[in-house]
Amino acid sequence: MKYHLLLFLFILPVAVNFAKAQDISQYNVAWTTQSKNSSESMPLGGGDIGCNVWVENNDIIFYIGRSGTFDENSSMLKLGRVRLNLSPNPFKSSFRQELKLKEGYIEITGDHQTKVKLWVEVFQPVIHVSINSADQLTAKVTYENWRTEDHSLSTEERHQAYGYSNTTPDKLTVITRKDTIRPQSSSLVWYHQNRNSEMIIDREAIQQHLGDAKAQLWNPMKDLIFGGELLAPGMKFTGNLDSIYVANKYRGWVYQSVKPANKLQFSVVLHTAHASPTGWMQGLQKAVNSSAATDAKWQKNLQWWQQYWNRGYIYINTDKKDQSDKGWEVGRNYNVFRYQLACNAYGEWPTKFNGGLFVFDADFVKGEYKNKVTPDFRRWGGGNFTAQNQRLVYWPMLKSGDFDMMKPQFEFYNRALDNATLRTKKYWGHSGASLTEQVENFGLPAGHTYERLWGKDPHSPRSDSSSTRTLVNQKGETMKFIDYGFLTNQWVVDHYDGQLEFSKMILDYQQYTGADISKYLPFIDASVRFFDEHYQYWSKKLNGYPLDANGKLILYPGAALETYKGATNAVSTVAGLKTVLNELLELPSKQATIQQRTYWKALLNRIPTITTRELNGHTVIAPAEKWDGKVINSELPQLYPVFPYHIYGVGKPDLQLAIDTWHFGADKKNQYSIISWHPDPIYAADLGLTEEAKDLTTQKLSNATYRFPTFWGPGLDWAPDHNWGGSGMIALQEMMLQTDGKKTYLMPAWPKDWNAIVKLHAPYNTTVEATIKNGKVEKLKVTPQTRTKDVMVMQQ
Repeated sequence: MKYHLLLFLFILPVAVNFAKAQDISQYNVAWTTQSKNSSESMPLGGGDIGCNVWVENNDIIFYIGRSGTFDENSSMLKLGRVRLNLSPNPFKSSFRQELKLKEGYIEITGDHQTKVKLWVEVFQPVIHVSINSADQLTAKVTYENWRTEDHSLSTEERHQAYGYSNTTPDKLTVITRKDTIRPQSSSLVWYHQNRNSEMIIDREAIQQHLGDAKAQLWNPMKDLIFGGELLAPGMKFTGNLDSIYVANKYRGWVYQSVKPANKLQFSVVLHTAHASPTGWMQGLQKAVNSSAATDAKWQKNLQWWQQYWNRGYIYINTDKKDQSDKGWEVGRNYNVFRYQLACNAYGEWPTKFNGGLFVFDADFVKGEYKNKVTPDFRRWGGGNFTAQNQRLVYWPMLKSGDFDMMKPQFEFYNRALDNATLRTKKYWGHSGASLTEQVENFGLPAGHTYERLWGKDPHSPRSDSSSTRTLVNQKGETMKFIDYGFLTNQWVVDHYDGQLEFSKMILDYQQYTGADISKYLPFIDASVRFFDEHYQYWSKKLNGYPLDANGKLILYPGAALETYKGATNAVSTVAGLKTVLNELLELPSKQATIQQRTYWKALLNRIPTITTRELNGHTVIAPAEKWDGKVINSELPQLYPVFPYHIYGVGKPDLQLAIDTWHFGADKKNQYSIISWHPDPIYAADLGLTEEAKDLTTQKLSNATYRFPTFWGPGLDWAPDHNWGGSGMIALQEMMLQTDGKKTYLMPAWPKDWNAIVKLHAPYNTTVEATIKNGKVEKLKVTPQTRTKDVMVMQQ
């Protein structure tokens, strides 16, 4: 591969509006037949609300999801289901359901010019539904709720409350409490109120030897109430009905039109607060008072979606107008998945990798849950977060320019910091924060990772026998320790790398935007400080000295992700520490003190080197200096120095070492895959391997098996699998644009047969817009123009 410096003179005028000839509407998803069930739904959303919308047996139905609806058990509950039936049936002879991306809404059309418009406000938590028809229609609107009685979670259901995963009802009682539902003449109020006496955080604090510190722990679920109000003007409440959808009994509250009309409308106003029921009702009323669907609100929504689509884009082969073209399909799905991410643009909580706001009935996801769970269910939990998966949802937002949407993920770690710092000090007596791989939304490890099935007595602290771990010192001697801080789960024990990767993400955000990240520095500093003090602590216990003979940390007991355990100097940890510390030292002077910089520089000098090994006849990056010899999962941490840490890559030293690691450095075949979180296409792209990147990214971003093209999964996770889409987005971006400081490489792994119109973001408040045809750049605009000199076009 070779590259040349792009000369500004041969590029067409920079004032070209690159997207002018393109319209995101070409990617609209439209269906002309009704759906069979909720798995054939379309996403609809805005702000922090997500609805699954589908038409089944002439009923327009939608689930309501919202960010942060965590109950006492840390399940993420749906807010119910709404069903609209119109009479006479407007879908007898014609039907069309279309997601209109440019405007961010769904339109359903039928006979006699019937149009049903569903949209969600970006800036207020309101769902609007309007019906217009040449015929006079009557509407029946039913609010459906399956949480009408207290419900004891079965063992299968407990995966939705991940801290309780695999526990049994006879051993540990876990109850989803019923909602409060109050029908009125033309409206209905409902809410779920958490019971402070039944919090999972209190149980996990006791289990994890933090019972005496319960009062100090931050609890985001305390006093939490969430729900809303259905507003049905021109309709009246006519009573209840009891029925079953899929496998779940539900009760419906029915509202019917007072008289037929050509225009009908209703809305759903949502409200979440930490309050008493009275206080919550007062807040809801304020939201209701400002909820009317005015033209000004609609225009404000349109403006938001317009600027959103102009932030960044990748259009592929749109000049061919051939939807069977795989390049076109990849480009369409890249942009359509961005719509799903935008639905939680301003949520208090991050978009969940395992379904986001759009989980649907589990009967259509995995057969093992058929007739066993409710619409609230998702595997891998609702209120806990798995770092290796979550990262892939948020990395693509840098190059797409969605910087404002990254804040919920950053705030997640910032809010959890005090609890993670407290547990560190309690267990090991040193500073820093220990945020584990599978962490609750309040910063403690998920209970079942701390001890499988919660031990013999789930209401007591973990026993000393269960808290005893066996380690090996530098002499090879076996030693036993009681350690209340370690996790007994073999996959996530000693796995703290996630806090390093999110530290880098925040630092990259600063590099891209120039923003002041001072508020996040305590989290980043606590993250790196943990590794420094924790491994000096263990080395003193095991070996009698804090550092090795060269003054380096001995990062043991460690882990190279979930795959290599009992590791010393795991490459994912070493690469993370080196990269984060280097980026900390590059921060503007006003964002860090001299004392902080002095510490970070000293710590950087204590970080060991990345280890290599001979494998399959090649020198490759090793997963660690040494480990217990087992390979228990399917990650490939050997390539973490390529992504996310970019120590190796296009234009960087020792590229061949990384390429050989990609081709020859795995220990098992299952370390290669494209499903779910597997980042294989990203690795290929970052190594400049065009044909491999194209093939793997095409597999990753091809249409999902579900009706909606970006409802991927379940794979290893759940459907719709958001880290599947996120990893595909990152790969496509890296194929087009890679950066190294101020150096910007255009088309480092881009195939010649993918014509493209792109707008992507780069560090230092830079945007790169380009039109590419037959492997050549026909137009280029770099903003600011002074950065054009830093752009290099890679010529295959």
